[in-house]
Amino acid sequence: MVEALKAMARGPSHSGVNSGEVLFLAISDLRNHAFYLSSDVLAPFAPHGYALFFDDLMSKEESTIWFEQIVPALANLLLRFPSLLETHYQQHAGSGRVNGVQSGLRLLPSQEPGIVLISQELIGALLGCSLFCLFPISNRDVEHLPMINFDHMFASLYDSYKESQENKIRCIIHYFERICSYIPMGHVSFERKVLPLEHRPLCISYPKDTFWSNSVIPLCRFEVQNSGLIEDQSGEALEVDFANKYIGGGALNRGCVQEEIRFMTNPELIAGMLFLPSMADNEAIEIIGAERFSSYNGYASSFRFSGDYVDKRDVDCFGRHKTRIIAIDALCNPRLRQYRQECLLREINKAFCGFFDQSKSKSQQYERLFQESACSGAEPDQSIQDLMDMSGNNLLLNESTYTSDETNKGVSLNQAIGNYVDCQNLGYEDNFGIVTGNWGCGAFGGDPELKTIIQWLAASQALRPFISYYTFGLKALQNLDQVTRWILSHQWTVGDLWNMLVDYSYQKHNGQTSVGFFTWLLPSLHGHDAEMSDLPNMP
Repeated sequence: MVEALKAMARGPSHSGVNSGEVLFLAISDLRNHAFYLSSDVLAPFAPHGYALFFDDLMSKEESTIWFEQIVPALANLLLRFPSLLETHYQQHAGSGRVNGVQSGLRLLPSQEPGIVLISQELIGALLGCSLFCLFPISNRDVEHLPMINFDHMFASLYDSYKESQENKIRCIIHYFERICSYIPMGHVSFERKVLPLEHRPLCISYPKDTFWSNSVIPLCRFEVQNSGLIEDQSGEALEVDFANKYIGGGALNRGCVQEEIRFMTNPELIAGMLFLPSMADNEAIEIIGAERFSSYNGYASSFRFSGDYVDKRDVDCFGRHKTRIIAIDALCNPRLRQYRQECLLREINKAFCGFFDQSKSKSQQYERLFQESACSGAEPDQSIQDLMDMSGNNLLLNESTYTSDETNKGVSLNQAIGNYVDCQNLGYEDNFGIVTGNWGCGAFGGDPELKTIIQWLAASQALRPFISYYTFGLKALQNLDQVTRWILSHQWTVGDLWNMLVDYSYQKHNGQTSVGFFTWLLPSLHGHDAEMSDLPNMP
């Protein structure tokens, strides 16, 4: 392996790798003779896909640069791969931790919260391995891991050519061109977030319906964006990835919608596909620091790579670009069952898991929250005081621990938070809003009005200051601004709006109404002729 890579690093005059066809032969030799992966069969049309892209679709000038400069640089990067891994594990064995927790590269299994912090240079080497198809694939299904090699992406190009697929690959190739000319020296973190289904000390449990129906949290500010893209927003915010439960979705195959496009323009996201098994209903994935390398236009079949992108976002103390991406997967093709209460609860808890900051710093803010709740006259009992032990990473916020009986000395979790929000403006370090759009509404077939409200409720309950919603011109949301302004003018709480949504969904599921939630809530919208001041109060 070393000798083959050394020859490749010296250029095509030594290695003979001067075309896509020969490149795939070299890849096959590495896999079969150096890594003993001959039993792991790659996609049948992969050799033709590599040849098609590098020998036919690339211009002669581009191909010359690729084989004389980029392939040798990638070979050198792979030769450094063992030392990069050794350095990574040495750093993370000691003080190289995130918020005091282990952050070394490893599998982050389902139902176990954890974080991995990787240098951009190491990610470049990992993705170089993906390009050369060097990862074993035989046991990935067993571990519920998505594909990680690039063979299917190239095979799809040949098997059923689409210009959008060619442009996806152009984004990836541009990424390698960039890092081979200048290695970025920052970091990217990947975190599995979990709301435990059972009681677990020092963490937030999976909320039940009463948690939402009794919530007194005020609704956060709602901003409607009728044009633009989530990734182009300029402020610091949590940007929602409309994810597949297998993170990345069809990024390395034929997929070309919101998640897949983000993975092409920010290819470092692909690294998470190596070690993040599929998400369960009570899980989300947060990725901080993935740099953007490509510009694009279009969507789905019209997607086109449009050139270089220089990411000018600031970096944090860990060297991560201040790009925060929350991957949450919606129900797929839910149809009528999306109006069932258990499905509503699944969706809102999924969004809440992604939107809520479970870090130690946020838990400390929650500790102050309970102290502040004393201002309201509520007197926390000893069980709440016991929960203020900050020895772990999170503060237990389990609804079963609190009493909702106002005659007792206890205070409900929601009431404590509500009192705190009323007393003062929250000063969280992670006081970022949510930037999102039509999550689960395109290929997944969800109801846009339903999903909009669910995300607003989750953002509000997570104490986010605002939600900025990109409608992408969807006709079903043409009255979104009017509806949200009316709701806010009536000062509804999360519980108020949740209960209305549950009532509507019950009627919708049982065939008692055929209209959308906005028209059901505000019948005058149907005629577009009522002023907001004339609209009825909440029933």
